[in-house]
Amino acid sequence: MLLPPSEGKTAPRRGAPVEVASLSAPELGPMREKVLDALVEASARADAVQVLGVGASLADEVARNVLLREAPTAPARQVYSGVLYAAAGLDRLTPTGRRRAAEHVRIASGLWGLVSPEDHIPAYRLSMGVDLPGVGPLASAWRPLVDEQLATLASDELVVDCRSSTYAASGRPPADARWVAVRVLREADGRRAVVSHNAKHTRGVLTRHLLTRRGKAPETAEQLARVAAELVGTELLAVELREPRRGARVLDLVVG
Repeated sequence: MLLPPSEGKTAPRRGAPVEVASLSAPELGPMREKVLDALVEASARADAVQVLGVGASLADEVARNVLLREAPTAPARQVYSGVLYAAAGLDRLTPTGRRRAAEHVRIASGLWGLVSPEDHIPAYRLSMGVDLPGVGPLASAWRPLVDEQLATLASDELVVDCRSSTYAASGRPPADARWVAVRVLREADGRRAVVSHNAKHTRGVLTRHLLTRRGKAPETAEQLARVAAELVGTELLAVELREPRRGARVLDLVVG
């Protein structure tokens, strides 16, 4: 499963500083170091909030980036704390579920490229949509490396892609993967429309269901649709699997 990060993050109060070399996918290490250095430098600028594309209300979070190399860390499943992660409950899994998530879940990140839920990271403020001085547009900078990583992780596998378009631009699964992009629609008065905020919650619900349900994990798009349909009547109104679009099949989750 590919997840976006959350914009909101819980800053760890204690924990050792980040060790970039100890993160999963060490092949991403040199780029992680480059982006980290560039982020620290950009965050110290007088115009840092403009450079990072955030509002003035987030100035304190941007300033915190300056101390990222010394900041306490915690598992990513604890640091990411937005709507999707509240629903997914990665930090509330059983040990078995946690091992399953560590093996099968990867989180896209403008700073780290991809991380496992068990990777120890500090809280940071950086979107994949930023054109970072010294690095350039992050999605473009990460794309060849993330593509290589996904080729290793996802070859001939089912890929459940819950990333937003901003993070999906940073890399795509290999051609032999069974790639399914998850879309959330709201139905009202007989009409359906794509939603944004509610989509995060619904993707989190699907993530938790896949990690906690009993039975064999889905291996095809059709099996994934049947598993998602188990949520119809509680979390969902309907599930529809659509034909390939931009390389991926689309799984529509319909909510009320």
